[in-house]
Amino acid sequence: MIFYLVDVFAEEPYSGNQLAVFLGNPPSDLMQKLAKEMNFSETTFVTSPEPEDNGYNVRIFALKRELPFAGHPTLGTAYIIRNEVIKDNIPSLNLNLAAGQIPVSFHDDGTIWMKQNAPVFGHVHDKSEMAKVLGLDESDIHDELPVQESSTGNPHIIVPLNSLEAVKRVDVDVPRFKKLLDDAMPEFGADGICVFTQETIHPGNDFNVRMFAHLRGVAEDPATGSAIGNLAGYLVHHGYFGDTYAEMKRVEQGYEIGRPSLLLFRTGRRNNEIEVHVGGNVRMVAKGQLLTEKVK
Repeated sequence: MIFYLVDVFAEEPYSGNQLAVFLGNPPSDLMQKLAKEMNFSETTFVTSPEPEDNGYNVRIFALKRELPFAGHPTLGTAYIIRNEVIKDNIPSLNLNLAAGQIPVSFHDDGTIWMKQNAPVFGHVHDKSEMAKVLGLDESDIHDELPVQESSTGNPHIIVPLNSLEAVKRVDVDVPRFKKLLDDAMPEFGADGICVFTQETIHPGNDFNVRMFAHLRGVAEDPATGSAIGNLAGYLVHHGYFGDTYAEMKRVEQGYEIGRPSLLLFRTGRRNNEIEVHVGGNVRMVAKGQLLTEKVK
């Protein structure tokens, strides 16, 4: 079975978020074992060499479980399908994921964009308790915006912070986080935390973000397309952009763990529904051959 390694939301080689993409449809237990073997936050499997229902069937595995949707795996897998499976510069294609069919488009400037599902919103968390989870003071959390669960297919708790300095100080108390989830709305499934601030490292960017998913086996993710989609929907939901459609926003992530990343989003209301588009660059790193496909 052939596999590829790519960096997603990467402005230069060996940055962004790493992804392994396998071409094949092995048993689910082997898919999970291979995801652990790769040891990236996610690994994908293109299970249909030809399109079905106008899309390519793809499964996404995190280190501990299968996911219905994830951001950087969607873009990275679409890149491999276009360049290594189809081998044609088509302008768009669809991925059939557990969360539904996700359209992906390829732009002339090299960026790849996906349209995520319309966001839904869950529990609003107590700010004082979330501050304890993050190792912060309650005053570090934005006064006007709530701490709330948001999902376009892969839910996160969105936490607005007042400063870049506060974002850098975050130190998640995992047992307290588990208790917070148990006491809130566990059926929503938000087992990741996305903190953000308007203060940025680079002046040309709009937001600085960190994402923590200890319960998925990922202490910190370098670039999280699903979390950025959730953040975009959350911002529209709470009137951050007013009545304006946000045509292009730039999000920096991954600096604290040495994997600087740039994520883009467009969002706003259209036909009474929040639209979320997330994009970025993908870079090929390696191609390999699996030597054994048997589960011991």
